[in-house]
Amino acid sequence: MTTLTDALAHPRSSVRLQAVMAAGTTPDPADLDVLVERCAVEPDFFVRDMLTWALTRHPAPQVVARVLPELEQPEPQARSQALHTLSKVGDPAAWPAVQPLLADHDDEVLRAAWRTAVALVPDDERDALARTLAVQLGIGARERRLSLSRALVGLGEETVAPVLATAAERGSDAVREHVADTERLLHDPDAASSHALERARREVALGRTRSAKG
Repeated sequence: MTTLTDALAHPRSSVRLQAVMAAGTTPDPADLDVLVERCAVEPDFFVRDMLTWALTRHPAPQVVARVLPELEQPEPQARSQALHTLSKVGDPAAWPAVQPLLADHDDEVLRAAWRTAVALVPDDERDALARTLAVQLGIGARERRLSLSRALVGLGEETVAPVLATAAERGSDAVREHVADTERLLHDPDAASSHALERARREVALGRTRSAKG
């Protein structure tokens, strides 16, 4: 009989996916280490997402205790996937360990940390988190900015509005533009999807124009 470790090393992602689904359907504490270790190296997004699902099938304290050390691993994927798992488990006990990653040097880890922080932050620290996130306004490419906007929106208008107003007043043009995008998203959650669709249409049109020109 193929072990979970062997199945997760299989070259076909469909085989790995089925193995993780089976592990989550009948959770076994003996599988925790294997599942967590695979999170750090699994190349397929869907398998990684299923790994997180399988982990959430175990008691939260066990998962958190095993996942927290991954936040200190040198591999960015280990840190980002650990954060993703913690956000799904939703145990506030993980909050103190998440906070240092709000200054991570890797964009993917940073974006995962923003999402996880919003999910786990205690009520009495929401204002402080909003101010911490606002420092990142105006930095990076669109996907990074959109992730930050979504995180800020997730804290709620009452918490975020004053922070955005201060950032717009004191910030650069890039910051003010990012604030405007965030405020738009705050009042219209579909704004980001609409913008992405319009941008895709423009890129397709430009591509066709370039092709027509040879």
